[in-house]
Amino acid sequence: MNSKWIPIGAFSAALAVLLGAFGAHGLKAHVSAQDLEIWKTGVLYHTFHSIALVLFGLFQERRRTSSAPGILFLVGIVVFGLTLYGIGLGGPAWLGAITPLGGVALVAGWILFGIQALRSGNASQDRAES
Repeated sequence: MNSKWIPIGAFSAALAVLLGAFGAHGLKAHVSAQDLEIWKTGVLYHTFHSIALVLFGLFQERRRTSSAPGILFLVGIVVFGLTLYGIGLGGPAWLGAITPLGGVALVAGWILFGIQALRSGNASQDRAES
């Protein structure tokens, strides 16, 4: 089974690199230091969770699991990242009220991924002991 999460994560990581470079080279002279830090936070979480998508995809190729963690990681990347990128570009302050929803999706993705890994590990042990 080929997991769709591996290419999605890889392309997302490539986008994170491009956005990081844009922030470092294109925004630096045009936004405040505080807005640039907000941008960098968006890039950091975007990068880590793109890698999480690839890792989840590799896990999913070895175990039959729900795609819920991947969906949550992707939703989190989009909501958390886009709102921080928007704020960094001088967008409306109300975007900050939406950002935590993306963070909740990221945390939920990690929790579901962990639960799947625990269940998968137990299933492997049960089969090995039989």
